[in-house]
Amino acid sequence: MTQARAWAWRKSSGSAQVDDCVEVACTGAAIRVRDSKRRRGDVIAVAPAAWDSFLGFVADPGPASPGERPVAGRP
Repeated sequence: MTQARAWAWRKSSGSAQVDDCVEVACTGAAIRVRDSKRRRGDVIAVAPAAWDSFLGFVADPGPASPGERPVAGRP
């Protein structure tokens, strides 16, 4: 069994019945992300602080128009 297969992978409860999503594993030093359709494929490792920033960004409803949302450099 490879290291990636040993991690406790999870996905959103809203995606539990479909495979078109990503799965996340918290491994202490990093947050690991993989494609749920390619479980033996590549895994992205993200620092916990960067993951927290990402979650804050996607959870924020932002401006009414998608065109008004800044692409990068958001505080």
